[in-house]
Amino acid sequence: MTNSTVPSLAIGIASSPDGRRKLAQLLGGSEAILIVSTPDQARQFLNVVAPPSEAEPEEGLRVDSDRRVLCWLDREVALTPLEHDFLQCLVAAPGRVWTYERLHLAVWGNEHVGRGSDIHSTVRRVRAKLARLGAAATIHAIRGVGIRFTA
Repeated sequence: MTNSTVPSLAIGIASSPDGRRKLAQLLGGSEAILIVSTPDQARQFLNVVAPPSEAEPEEGLRVDSDRRVLCWLDREVALTPLEHDFLQCLVAAPGRVWTYERLHLAVWGNEHVGRGSDIHSTVRRVRAKLARLGAAATIHAIRGVGIRFTA
């Protein structure tokens, strides 16, 4: 039997060497820490090491691609093509942080993120549909980094 717990990772951002030393002292009790100088360095790290989670989506929650609907228990709600593609990414890897750039490439087919209003608009619509179904799954915005789906 294997232990399926995932160690936590604390990411600290400080631009000065003194600030990074203070963060190291504060976060020293964490299982794993990463201290970087800029948010861009943190994003680069997350792009490289964020493997898809092996966790299953919430019991009963699924995206029916043939009919383009989101199903939860005995209820379903229609999805637009954009919402469908967006949810396919998130539901396939619950817990994974999708950077805005990576999501934009996977869903919109290009790397242009701009202000991210297209992503945030899609998140808002999908959250409303999850709420309409009564599903306990949530979509979290990780400020300055990306989006994470939690079943």
